[in-house]
Amino acid sequence: MKSIPMLVGMLLTAGAMGTAQAQQTPAKKPLTHDVYDLWKSVDGDSLSHDGKFLLYAVNPQDCDGVLHLRNLTQNSSKQFPRGYRQAFTANNQFAVFQVKPQAAVVRQAKLKKKKAEEMPKDSLAIHNLENGTTQHVARVKSFKLPSQNGEWLAYHREAPLASAKPAARDTTKAKMATPTPAAPPARAGARGGASAADPTELVLRHLPTGQEYKFDRVTDYLFAEKGNLLYFVQAAKDSLKAGVSAFNTSSRSTTSIDSGRQVYKNLATDRSGEQLAFVASKDSASKDLKYFQLYHWTTKDRSAKVLADTAYKGMPARWMVSEHAQLGFNDKGDRLFFGTFPRPTQYEKDTTKLEEEKVNLDVWTYRDPLIQPMQLKGLEREQKRSFMAVYDLKGKKMVQLASPEIPDIYLNPGRSADVAVGISNVNYLLSVGYDTPSRQDAWLIDLKDGSKRLAIRDTRGTPRLSPAGKFLYWYEPQDSSWKAMSVKANVPTNLTKKLSVPFYDEQNDVPSLPDDYGLTGWTKDDAYLLVNDRYDIWRLDPTGKNAAVNITDGFGRQNKLQFRYMSLRPSQRVIPVDERIMLRTLDLKSKNSGFYTDHVTASGAPQKVLMEAYNYSGVRKARNSDRVIFRRSTFQEYGDVWVSDTKFESPQKVSNANPQQSEYLWGSVEQVDWKSADGIPLDGLLFKPENFDPKKKYPMLVYFYERNAETLHNYRAPAPSASTINIALFVSQGYLVFVPDIVYKDGYPGESAYNCIVPGVQALVAKGFVDEKNMAIQGQSWGGYQVAYLVTRTNLFKAAMAGAPVSNMTSAYGGIRWESGMSRQFQYERTQSRIGGTLWEKPMQFIENSPLFYAPKIETPLMLMHNDNDGAVPWYQSIEMFMALRRLNKPVWMVVYNGEGHNLMQRKNRKDLSVRMSQFFDHYLKGAPEPAWMKKGVPNLVKGKEYGLELLEEPATATPAPGQQPGNPTTNPTTVPASQR
Repeated sequence: MKSIPMLVGMLLTAGAMGTAQAQQTPAKKPLTHDVYDLWKSVDGDSLSHDGKFLLYAVNPQDCDGVLHLRNLTQNSSKQFPRGYRQAFTANNQFAVFQVKPQAAVVRQAKLKKKKAEEMPKDSLAIHNLENGTTQHVARVKSFKLPSQNGEWLAYHREAPLASAKPAARDTTKAKMATPTPAAPPARAGARGGASAADPTELVLRHLPTGQEYKFDRVTDYLFAEKGNLLYFVQAAKDSLKAGVSAFNTSSRSTTSIDSGRQVYKNLATDRSGEQLAFVASKDSASKDLKYFQLYHWTTKDRSAKVLADTAYKGMPARWMVSEHAQLGFNDKGDRLFFGTFPRPTQYEKDTTKLEEEKVNLDVWTYRDPLIQPMQLKGLEREQKRSFMAVYDLKGKKMVQLASPEIPDIYLNPGRSADVAVGISNVNYLLSVGYDTPSRQDAWLIDLKDGSKRLAIRDTRGTPRLSPAGKFLYWYEPQDSSWKAMSVKANVPTNLTKKLSVPFYDEQNDVPSLPDDYGLTGWTKDDAYLLVNDRYDIWRLDPTGKNAAVNITDGFGRQNKLQFRYMSLRPSQRVIPVDERIMLRTLDLKSKNSGFYTDHVTASGAPQKVLMEAYNYSGVRKARNSDRVIFRRSTFQEYGDVWVSDTKFESPQKVSNANPQQSEYLWGSVEQVDWKSADGIPLDGLLFKPENFDPKKKYPMLVYFYERNAETLHNYRAPAPSASTINIALFVSQGYLVFVPDIVYKDGYPGESAYNCIVPGVQALVAKGFVDEKNMAIQGQSWGGYQVAYLVTRTNLFKAAMAGAPVSNMTSAYGGIRWESGMSRQFQYERTQSRIGGTLWEKPMQFIENSPLFYAPKIETPLMLMHNDNDGAVPWYQSIEMFMALRRLNKPVWMVVYNGEGHNLMQRKNRKDLSVRMSQFFDHYLKGAPEPAWMKKGVPNLVKGKEYGLELLEEPATATPAPGQQPGNPTTNPTTVPASQR
């Protein structure tokens, strides 16, 4: 027998070991609303061209982030607080980025109501990748790097503070002679951001030596791709004139290109960097209508030449050069594209009337091509509308391409073709708002003389030019076919009509023509067009002479795999036929994803590279290396950055954005299936709490929109809600969350939702782990409508929350989507609302699908959110429902966030809604105390002073809905998970 002291010693040791283990592995905590700021995201991940270095930022949802620089060869890293807008130089020798001021410092400056120029500003950091040193420059608002030259950096500084000591006047600089080199900048603190249009100092830095050249009064600047020239605009100041100049980085000399105009805009250079285009005006910046001229300069010229003006040959009568159009050269550099517009009528101000005597009104007529709200929304766009023209630099000739009748012009990639596509919906504008897909005509326009030829009349597709400019091509929804037409002929060829597989969306369930599955691209010299069906990729001969070939050999359709081409060279315009191509692959049954490879012209089934139970995304390859970075995620694993090679062998995780997740209860997700009331097989997602016990019963939230099963492997970060439940949060707090897929029958959207959702819920209840007495539903927008409809059909749910729902289709149908100015008619007739006809054609279906008309049947407590600046669903839709239920003395609440739109944008409001939704569901499903805002409301008299979020002291018993039984009580539902209750 062991002695008593020995036994006690063993017990003490065991206890100490147990205590030590407990300290090493503390119990996990449930997620709460105050942990949102702990969760971070990875942004801006990019590789150096040689693949040796990686930049990525880890940013919290609020406050300051950290920029990470990783040396992938040495497996070492550096961190830079608040770094962003990061980039590598083309020679892999430097990383350059801006640094934000500390969020706390900015907040204090705002509290002190500092002027904009006194606010903390960004700084610039220049990090040498070879020796690891970093230099900082204070008060920098932007920087630019040439894409093909790693030796130069240009950065635009903020205006100096008024309190700063002024520098000595540099008269050499002011006269635009070669500037004097400046010493490298001293290390300075981080400050950031201002408008690039402010005339301030521009600094050009030679990175290998640190030598700098400074130019004052700069408003805009542009590098040539090769970095051989830096172009910049200077504003006028005192006796100094405004002008455009070029700095030659080889000769280190400055050339004045033009000066003396009042306004210079829109710098554009060709690929060689030796040609510059811009527009300029002699009129002052304050003048309402400024007359601009188009200028052109080459390194062989002594000064810029005017190519186009109001009176130049080729300019339509009473037209002028636009200041708003983007200028651009073609790849060859022999054509310059610019914009023009008709000279607007000038109206004299009526000084004989007071402002209050002037009439303000809108006149609506049935002859208006666009209704007044659309005109109002598009007013600024119309005021800045320009019509494309081209200048032939060799033939010295201007050709007008676009016109009010054919306003939109599309060029082939590289702008090398002698033709362009003109698109016009002018003849169909009256049908905008109810006819979708929209209709338009397509014209072929000769760039040499501007002659036009009608190519396609009344198409619902979007015709474009092939890369080499030999063909027009488009998907035609009216016959669900891909078509092509030689630009030399006027006869379209149907490329897919004889194929047995559909190229339209096989899952289309709206009363409109189905969309296509997308374009893969073209091969070199327009030899083949590659398009997608639901599963596979097809090679089509645009002439129609050769039979179509399934390049993935039907392997996708046979195995329910969806193949999509993934370019590892973003700048590549055509798909290579002499090498294997990478295909991003999704298993449509398991939702696993990965990569296969295949060949455009060689036969043989696709070859698997990788397929796993992850969502793979964001694949990018280094320009001069086989190294790739990518993201992979599941519900339980955030999509961090991983690095590998193009074979995806031995992948390594690089970032670790959310290590704190291990401290919190999380959960799992699985795919579930059932059949709708109509016998349609359906999929859905079921999220379960951590340590799920199938022998227990859990409260369940049901969230839905349309189809979500393909998001099985998506990570869902804890974050304040813009409008919907945060799944991770509720699962962590012991809820089941069910996300069912829904398929729709034209004319019966509400019943379709009921027939899919309710059987899915019943199938889960039958498994025995759902507390059928404590279930709720939530949805936003279209999901909100379905919530409002469901509670008129069933008392299955104990509570419901609907965000921005349509409650009355009869009143919504004739309304306006104020964010776009469009009539809402198209939505009900042809798209999401799925009625399939007008109000006068199908009045009963509008009524039967409108929850408002069945308000007396609602017994479920309903929470509404609808904001007073909602431009998608008018907020009076929720007002109608609220007023009906209030009059019927039904339990209903509505929260309205002032000035917010369809979804919440302000973080403070998102946090507030998240808390209120939790309180609402916890009260009804977990028996939590009722918050003051539900019990007593928040009178307008105390608005902004009281928020009603405090829980009222009362017995912890669930409040039953009419006709329902009380739920299971709990004392702390927002923090205690199901496994600990």
